[in-house]
Amino acid sequence: MKHISVLLVLMVLFMGCKRKEEKQPLEKEKERPDFVVAFGSCNMPQEPNPFWDDVVAENPDVWIWGGDIVYADTDDVDRIRTIYAMQDTVQGYARLKAEVPIIGTWDDHDFGLNDGGYGFAVKKESQQVFLDFMGVPSDSERRNREGVYASHEFEMPEGKVKIIVLDTRYFRSDLIKDEDPKRRYKPNTEEGATILGDAQWDWLKGELANSDADFNLIMSSIQVLSGEHGFETWGNFPHEVQKLETMIVESGAKGVIILSGDRHISEFSRATITGLSYPLVDFTSSGLTHSYASFSGEPNSHRVGEVVSDKSYGIINLYFKDKEAEMKIMGDNGAVLQELKQTY
Repeated sequence: MKHISVLLVLMVLFMGCKRKEEKQPLEKEKERPDFVVAFGSCNMPQEPNPFWDDVVAENPDVWIWGGDIVYADTDDVDRIRTIYAMQDTVQGYARLKAEVPIIGTWDDHDFGLNDGGYGFAVKKESQQVFLDFMGVPSDSERRNREGVYASHEFEMPEGKVKIIVLDTRYFRSDLIKDEDPKRRYKPNTEEGATILGDAQWDWLKGELANSDADFNLIMSSIQVLSGEHGFETWGNFPHEVQKLETMIVESGAKGVIILSGDRHISEFSRATITGLSYPLVDFTSSGLTHSYASFSGEPNSHRVGEVVSDKSYGIINLYFKDKEAEMKIMGDNGAVLQELKQTY
């Protein structure tokens, strides 16, 4: 009986310990994002792109081209078309294209002219080739208006995302050369100098003012908030920067985030805008197949964190309930090179 009593005591102690273990809270698994955006820019189809398998693995809801999809730099429209066709033969990209919606805009090198703007002689023809590459139907209204700007809405059970892609090439006024050898351009403050042109500005105003989306992402091929470096940037047209910021505030649009490319570096810029209830972030992701490897620094008073001069792409995880955007600069094999979280 003594042995049986001891055994019963041990069993009771064991069961008590087990119950205590079961009561211990399990480590909380990270909540899956409600919507995943992947984007990138500065891509040469003839060069290795190590990221397509990583992008597919992220299971994004959309891929956004941020410009310089290819490097054509020619007024030979057939040549531009041929180089786009090369991109479609890239195996990793073909897989992404088969699984994920592809949207986006162009920049100067796929437009056809380095640092080019409204004066490019074959911009109308180049536009049609771009729309062909993006799979825009022949009867789309985009085929009959100037420029490649567009908006796309994605509605989920948890909320809605609106993605606005701008055209910063077709209508852009002339850049002004800077006498400073360390800078390429200086601000153009002439009356009427523009990046978007009147028709696109009117369209953008309506897109923002009428948006009921929880997040509104604006893809600008060139940087908006980083305007001090002297290369291409919205900062070369300061009146346009002010106009955009004012329009965002007055629209009342929720969760506006700016995306950009062009620079062959990746970085986060963030600014406090009077009248806006949240900081405005400009997430630059560039480039996919080549980067500014010799980067040694440049001014950006709005920079958050450090510049990433390695090849990279961008990921934005959106959470509707928490109104949070988790932005990541991504390297090869899922490496997170830098991240920024912002609530709205």
